[in-house]
Amino acid sequence: MATETVAKPRTSARVGVQKFGTFLSGMIMPNIGAFIAWGLITALFIEKGWIPVAELGGFGTDSEGKPNVGIVGPMVTYLLPILIAYTGGRMVYDVRGGVVGAIATMGVIAGTDSPMFIGAMIMGPLGAWTMKQIDRLWDGKIRPGFEMLVNNFSAGIWGAALALGGFYGLSYLVKWFTDRAGEVVEFLVNNGLLPLTSIFIEPAKVLFLNNAINHGVLTPLGIQQSLEQGKSILFLLEANPGPGLGILLAYMFFGRGAAKASAPGAAIIHFLGGIHEIYFPYVLMKPILILAAIGGGMTGIATLAITNSGLVAPAAPGSIIAVLAQTSRDSYVGVILAVVLATAVSFLIAAIILRTSKNKGEDDLSAATSRMEAMKGKKSSVSSALTGDAAASRGEGTVLTRPVRNIVFACDAGMGSSAMGASVLRNKIKAAGFPDVKVTNSAIANLNDNYDVVVTHQDLTERAQPRTASAVHYSVDNFMNSPKYDEIVDLVRSSNTEGAASGTTTEPTAGAQPAAAASAAATHGAHAAEPANAVDGDASQGKGVLLRESVILNGTSRDRDAAIDEAGKLLLDRGAVDVSYVHAMHEREESVSTYMGSFLAIPHGTNDAKEHINHSAVSIIRYPEGIDWGGKQVKFVVGVAGLNNEHLHILSSIAKIFTNKAQVAQLEEATTVDEVLELFGKVNA
Repeated sequence: MATETVAKPRTSARVGVQKFGTFLSGMIMPNIGAFIAWGLITALFIEKGWIPVAELGGFGTDSEGKPNVGIVGPMVTYLLPILIAYTGGRMVYDVRGGVVGAIATMGVIAGTDSPMFIGAMIMGPLGAWTMKQIDRLWDGKIRPGFEMLVNNFSAGIWGAALALGGFYGLSYLVKWFTDRAGEVVEFLVNNGLLPLTSIFIEPAKVLFLNNAINHGVLTPLGIQQSLEQGKSILFLLEANPGPGLGILLAYMFFGRGAAKASAPGAAIIHFLGGIHEIYFPYVLMKPILILAAIGGGMTGIATLAITNSGLVAPAAPGSIIAVLAQTSRDSYVGVILAVVLATAVSFLIAAIILRTSKNKGEDDLSAATSRMEAMKGKKSSVSSALTGDAAASRGEGTVLTRPVRNIVFACDAGMGSSAMGASVLRNKIKAAGFPDVKVTNSAIANLNDNYDVVVTHQDLTERAQPRTASAVHYSVDNFMNSPKYDEIVDLVRSSNTEGAASGTTTEPTAGAQPAAAASAAATHGAHAAEPANAVDGDASQGKGVLLRESVILNGTSRDRDAAIDEAGKLLLDRGAVDVSYVHAMHEREESVSTYMGSFLAIPHGTNDAKEHINHSAVSIIRYPEGIDWGGKQVKFVVGVAGLNNEHLHILSSIAKIFTNKAQVAQLEEATTVDEVLELFGKVNA
């Protein structure tokens, strides 16, 4: 027990730093193109650049004697920080968070004469998070027709307040921190101590802890230094590909087995592609090789310091191509020498270690790769290059190296079937005792690779996998009562249970039998899973989405296409959509069926058809005799048009009803519209 008590904080701290670093990286990496553009413009047009142009570089004066502003200064002062802030805000609270975060950051920018990258990394997410909390105060309490007014003014007022706070407060704190950090770097450089940073940076890279240092400190300080001096050594403290290349070359000549065979390909990916994590498993197979990486890193940094060389902007990814593209005009000799000497020293140290040890590096590379992924906390994008696992590139047989915390249902539009499936599984997972596991829905076009589990209709899985390669994928043909849901619940339970084996292969097994007890518990416990949501026009939640005139107890259609038209007409009659949306409902049905199981279908438009939605609405039609829906019998057709997730309350109610056979029977026996509306009202009571 004592060992466990000591070990947990270490793991928790490492994972916490990883998550923090990943978040910082998430703000920087999508904007690397802007950094590269600024770096190229700087290298070309500043006074000491390759092609000095006063109007572009911002030096000298114009014809009227006024100082040239140029585009180098405004880009680094305004464009790059605002892009970072918007990206960070969007990560926290979508576009609304990005806008508020960008507004808030403008105050920090205007409050000082230094580039506010650290300020942007603080204000962007902070502005979004606080806006999210404020929105929760009146969620569901705004009268229909006033949503846009309240949302726009609240964002504007709060953004302005944060901008003022940033101007008068945070800008000074960030400036103080930046100046002190700059003094530390200057002290290290002046005293020849900067190479010692490799003692921390190189092990941190292998442990995936470097993003917090690189994107949180080195990049902002490097930009400041580059602006003042035209270049910065800080951009190459972590990005130098030499140390990793030296280790891979040593394996090419002195390794054995799979490690020796795969090292040449890994070296190409590492050196030219800039994906440094490709060499991490080779170090993990023989951890003493970290000395080679440290030695190479120290040599590279010392060479840069002696030759006074540096880059004008970040090199990301850490490819030799990116490094040379961002090299300062006067630094090519020093930078190239730093890469070559770092490679040579790393190679010599690694070669000596491999040659003098009994273990020549023939350990299981797959096991080392799994350990690397366990530390990273997700599937490696380049692991298949080491293990030859073709399935890895498709997201199949994914190795789960962290607890399941984030599940997404994806469909074409992210509006109907995925929302229903997400509601069903969310209730099952809550009933199983894991209310903190997040279950959301999304359009496939909006997916990113930040999910642990992705659930899609079997006809859409191939489209979703490339966007979510590191996630576990489940394909279903029935969103209402698929047996795969019980498999996912079991996966959540096992991955979140203390002592569960890390590195367990979690490929979904076709035909696995559902866990009856979990399913029953989920069904009976689902009704208390969410707060009350009314469905008619007299309640605050879902107000105006499902109205009395949108419910028909005896539909007249006799086939699927006619039923879609009938459901779409109810949406048209309410002015919720235009006729193009009804056409898109048919288009969606042709690509992937919206049959959900339990006699239910929920036709809705494609993702591209959202522009044809005027406001959220739901229609319900019952067909007592049933109609054929692509070979399935359907008795209930729910037409859906949703904006801003306003329809999800109704879909949640529908999902709960159609996972309960007794309530489905009540719907079948209902004789009035009021009984239907009452049933939807009671389901969340």
